[in-house]
Amino acid sequence: MEKTEWYFEYEIQYNRPGLLGDISSLLGMLSINIISINGVENSRRGMLLLSKKDEQITRLKSILQTMDTIKITKLRKPKLRDKLAVRHGRYIHSDVDDRKTFRFVRNELGLLVDFMAELYKKEGHKLIGIRGMPRVGKTESIVAASVCANKRWLFVSSTLLKQTIRSQLIQDEYSSDNLYIIDGIVSTRRANEKHWQLIREIMQLPAVKVVEHPDMFVQSTEYELDDFDYIIELRSNEEEEITYEPVERSQFSQGNGFSMFDF
Repeated sequence: MEKTEWYFEYEIQYNRPGLLGDISSLLGMLSINIISINGVENSRRGMLLLSKKDEQITRLKSILQTMDTIKITKLRKPKLRDKLAVRHGRYIHSDVDDRKTFRFVRNELGLLVDFMAELYKKEGHKLIGIRGMPRVGKTESIVAASVCANKRWLFVSSTLLKQTIRSQLIQDEYSSDNLYIIDGIVSTRRANEKHWQLIREIMQLPAVKVVEHPDMFVQSTEYELDDFDYIIELRSNEEEEITYEPVERSQFSQGNGFSMFDF
């Protein structure tokens, strides 16, 4: 019989010696395997479990509810956020008003790269937007996640090395296994119609597309923020405000050292 993964998370009410051992012994008696375990924010522990029957999980829940030393916070089939929480020891935080918007700060780049890599691995069309100020690590994180996901990345527009604006791809660059990176400000401010035609072609591919500065991208295009599957916000710290005036000034001032690379 095929085993099923579960995510179990509990909050410690009274942290006495041997508490984790008692829970592990209980799981063992119920023939439930522990795949991985880690502390997860604010006196919580998370576990990825493996069970043969759902009844085992039902029994586990009924027994745990009688314990006054812990409080069950989650017991469910694992989501991507659950697996990453166990792996990194912290949760990915989403926007209260927009559940597809996820927020990170710079010291969480490892978690961000892992999260994006898991998104990249999903087959089919995915449109991901990433917001953030200059030099916070947006492009570097996109590329690092591409490496983790074993994806070939292609800059359709970018300012990583030079201002790159592409108006065509060669034949082997049209692939669902490739990842296409678009800088919304560069495309909006500097591109010609050939470039936009290329973007429309890329949007039709069953592949992952990542757009930096999605708010600027949608202002001058037929695309809307609702077309994005995920929006990622990356800040230097939690209080940083993401604005676009300094982004445009740093990328397009005459003395910034960039030169156009158009092909």
